[in-house]
Amino acid sequence: MTDSLLHDSSACDQAAGLLGVDQAREKLLDYIDPITEIEYLPIKDALQRIVATPVHSAIAIPPFANSAMDGYAIRHADLQAEQDTVLELVGDSFAGAPYTGRVRTGECVRIMTGAPLPEDCDTVIMQEQVQRDGRRIRIPGRACAGQNVRLPGEDIEPGTEVLQPGKQLQAADLGVLASIGQAEIGVYRRIRVAFFSTGDELCSVGTPLAFGQIYDSNRYLLQGMLTQPAIDAIDMGVIPDQREAVEQAFTDAARISDVVITSGGVSVGEADYVKDTLEKIGEVNFWKVAMKPGKPMAIGRIGDCYFLGLPGNPVSTMATFYQFALPALKKLTGQTRTQPLIVSARCLQALKKTPGRAEFQRGLLTRNDDGVLEVAAAGAQGSHILTSMSKANCFILLSAESAGVDAGDQVDVQPFYGLF
Repeated sequence: MTDSLLHDSSACDQAAGLLGVDQAREKLLDYIDPITEIEYLPIKDALQRIVATPVHSAIAIPPFANSAMDGYAIRHADLQAEQDTVLELVGDSFAGAPYTGRVRTGECVRIMTGAPLPEDCDTVIMQEQVQRDGRRIRIPGRACAGQNVRLPGEDIEPGTEVLQPGKQLQAADLGVLASIGQAEIGVYRRIRVAFFSTGDELCSVGTPLAFGQIYDSNRYLLQGMLTQPAIDAIDMGVIPDQREAVEQAFTDAARISDVVITSGGVSVGEADYVKDTLEKIGEVNFWKVAMKPGKPMAIGRIGDCYFLGLPGNPVSTMATFYQFALPALKKLTGQTRTQPLIVSARCLQALKKTPGRAEFQRGLLTRNDDGVLEVAAAGAQGSHILTSMSKANCFILLSAESAGVDAGDQVDVQPFYGLF
């Protein structure tokens, strides 16, 4: 049997009163409005920031006809049809030191890669195809007119829009900007995301654990997932289970950030003050999403600040962050929406599953000696088994209707690369 999360039916979800994964994601994205504030940065400081204003080139790239390789610039009309062509060498053209003289009938110029093509020439013969004797060269056979010549504007015509708003700047984009002489670019400002953990049972790393305590791992997960050039992550620490402390933390975080993200405290009936506080000071909806790991989420606002409440088990925190929080944050930064990469792979083992919720099982994706993509589970799949995320390099996507897959079945896989 094969499986896919791309077209998951909502039948199981509706029966259970849960939101489907796609439905919840779209509902969240509809709730988010992108920021509009723009800042101008030197291009060297703009890597992975989001383009805010369209960029047009004022010049052609290449700006002049130039050679695609080392060889000899000639007039194609000088080539003989039935015999070798002998030409007189009259000069050299180097990148940065072009030949500026005339090239008359029966003459040629030695030319280097990237050097401007002399005005009278239209073709370059690569040096390996030429026999040279002092100041003369012999060209056997014919050649195509215009070969090995890069024409002006072949890459970019003047006035071309080279970058559109919403694009995340990559290294190649910085090179394009530099090639057209643009020293700075308008980008959307970084969004500010505050995050904290709540709970008296949480202990800071580096200190001994008392009985009943656990180390606060989720804050470090969130810090790692939020460490991106378009995001200014603000660590608010651990907040004790005290009503006044929780309310003060939310109020302080909302005042200095665009988004507040928490993990834990969003399940119905949890014995803490998160739910009560959010309902008191903000506008919050509590959702149940038909996914595993994960299910409870809280979405809302505190004043002008968005709130995203993720479930508390560490794998659930990561799964819901990548499937919901990250797309929302990308929209908030002004980034153009793109669909995550989904590939098909042969499952190396049977995977158990109960119909009702879409599952994001942690997997290890590899390519075998025959070039076939294969995937296997990365250890135990409990939502508290954080090592399964540490060992994995992908999510194995199993739809809500799926009752599991057999070894050898094709499954959809979402590689971690590109999610981040």
